[in-house]
Amino acid sequence: SDLASQAVDVGGARVLAARLDGVEPKSLRDTLDQLKNKLGSGVVLLAAVNGDKVNLIAGVTADLTDRCRAGDLVKEAAGKVGGKGGGRPDMAQAGGNDASGVPAALELVAPWVAERL
Repeated sequence: SDLASQAVDVGGARVLAARLDGVEPKSLRDTLDQLKNKLGSGVVLLAAVNGDKVNLIAGVTADLTDRCRAGDLVKEAAGKVGGKGGGRPDMAQAGGNDASGVPAALELVAPWVAERL
């Protein structure tokens, strides 16, 4: 719930980009689902750094998947951390190995959403 309070409003949608270090990929998925439920209408990108690996997960609520696709967002973010990924319009995952790119990956989320809404 602390994370959900960090979401910002972009074009009427709640947008959240956060770094959660040391979180396992399964826990990231669970956290993403909880955040999507709390935000109602929104886009979420979570990044976790575990050692030299970066895990990214993106989620988009059903009402926004026609304009914002999680797979597109995670592909763009993955490029910042030296990785690649993809998935469905509502949930997508990626991995990379350049943790120094995590801040740039998180910063691209709000402008990315604004362009599409």
